[in-house]
Amino acid sequence: MLILTQPTSDGDHLQPTSGIRTLPWKSAWTTILLPVSCSVVGAGMGQQHGNRKGLTHREVPRGVGLLLSLALMNAALYLCLDWFFISPRPPEDPSRCPHGYFRMGRMKNCSRWLSCEELRTEVRQLRRVGEGAVKRVFLSEWNEHKVALSRLTRLEMKDDFLHGLQMLKSLQSPHVVTLVGYCEEDGTILTEYHPLGSLSNLEETLNLSKYQDVNTWQHRLQLAVEYVAIINYLHQSPLGVRVMCDSNDLPKTLSQYLLTSNFSIVANDLDALPLVDHASGVRVKCGHRELHGDFVAPEQLWPYGGDTPFRDDLMPSYDEKIDIWKIPDVSSFLLGHVEGSDMVRFHLFDIHKACKSQIPAERPTAQDVLDTYQKVLHSLRESVMSQTKEML
Repeated sequence: MLILTQPTSDGDHLQPTSGIRTLPWKSAWTTILLPVSCSVVGAGMGQQHGNRKGLTHREVPRGVGLLLSLALMNAALYLCLDWFFISPRPPEDPSRCPHGYFRMGRMKNCSRWLSCEELRTEVRQLRRVGEGAVKRVFLSEWNEHKVALSRLTRLEMKDDFLHGLQMLKSLQSPHVVTLVGYCEEDGTILTEYHPLGSLSNLEETLNLSKYQDVNTWQHRLQLAVEYVAIINYLHQSPLGVRVMCDSNDLPKTLSQYLLTSNFSIVANDLDALPLVDHASGVRVKCGHRELHGDFVAPEQLWPYGGDTPFRDDLMPSYDEKIDIWKIPDVSSFLLGHVEGSDMVRFHLFDIHKACKSQIPAERPTAQDVLDTYQKVLHSLRESVMSQTKEML
């Protein structure tokens, strides 16, 4: 018999019993047993029937047995290919915690956001793992869970800190890091800790040998889909159209997101999410200084040339289409240069060209981009799986 086994944590495979061959698969397969050959009934059958010619009703020709074995093996391989190319992620828990509660890690029940007193007495600060203009971030421990404790750096940044806290509280969803607790009085925020760090560490992480299995165009395109899904969520959020303003260059943009242990993306830094309201004509400006480079959208650049000094009060405002302009550059980083990534870029060429329109109104919406990304992901998976099956 042929048995497909699930590898153990140390890379070894389950030991087969006598007369059973194993086939190692890197994905998590359900154990499947297949007959490899069909034997003619006992060696003594021929003697029992003497010299009778022909086959008894119990005997099966070896050729038929081999064909049956091949058919069953092909069926199993088809099943395996479906798992390999679709590579499903664990489904989100449909019973998410109600507002004001959280659940993370192995927690079975939802708990209320931690209060100031609980943050002061139950959270053990370990070491600093990051720092920005608004917050310092410390790896900490609460109730045997690793958590990220963010502390306000300077009082003059308190408005930005409180804005980020309000966004974090109001936008809790699968697209945003889990809020565990906060204390406005102390200037602290506690969130779920993700050891893989910010999205800017993606290449370094995928270059590790233990993550080689996910360093494929399929997984990378899935990350790009999730990134666009976050942008789309912000543009259709419960708080109205929100623009990711902390994105004036690629490294800064990537630092706003975290890579989770199951290789998903969540937004983490929400300190600069101004509101766009088309009905009332409310638009945004990301910061109060002149921006440069081709990563930012054209409408974010000073429009009056080098002869006129930059003045914030003369700088025109803009809308959420600046996020659309940046999608192709972020996606190109996420796709990397693995086998198949150029094929993906080719299929995304038209939507990326539309994203780079010089006229903001002509750029697609985040929903349009997300729909296209999902169609390309599905189409390419189906195409590769079909070609592989034809080779069997």
